[in-house]
Amino acid sequence: MLDTIQAINKTAAFNRWAGIEVTGAANGEAELRMRWRAEDMGQYAGFLHAGMIAALLDTVSGYAAATVSGRVLASHFSVNCISPAIGQVFVARGRVVKAGRKQVFAAAELYAEDEAGAQKLVATGSAILVPVAETPDNVPKM
Repeated sequence: MLDTIQAINKTAAFNRWAGIEVTGAANGEAELRMRWRAEDMGQYAGFLHAGMIAALLDTVSGYAAATVSGRVLASHFSVNCISPAIGQVFVARGRVVKAGRKQVFAAAELYAEDEAGAQKLVATGSAILVPVAETPDNVPKM
């Protein structure tokens, strides 16, 4: 499953630009890593932009859901920013809370990792995703 999710990730132009890497995906769980780039990922005060935070939480929720339900799209998504996102690397972890036939509920956390590898929770998210049957030609089949 990890290989499939990594292949799907490579088809997303935004994920390639951001440098989002899939480091885990199996059994209703997923993990992503992204290196901080001060020149184009920060907001006005120099922290990771909330849009990037949301993108990581949304993506990891979708990948976790995909491991149990195949292709999914988000129908609802929320983000809670807990503390300023300051780090060298950002690690997002997502998990399926409940998977049904028509909806998949997922939860996610985003951690900022410093130079020493210590991680601090900076944001959480939740998502409701819906399984979809259509797959564009450029996306690997689940």
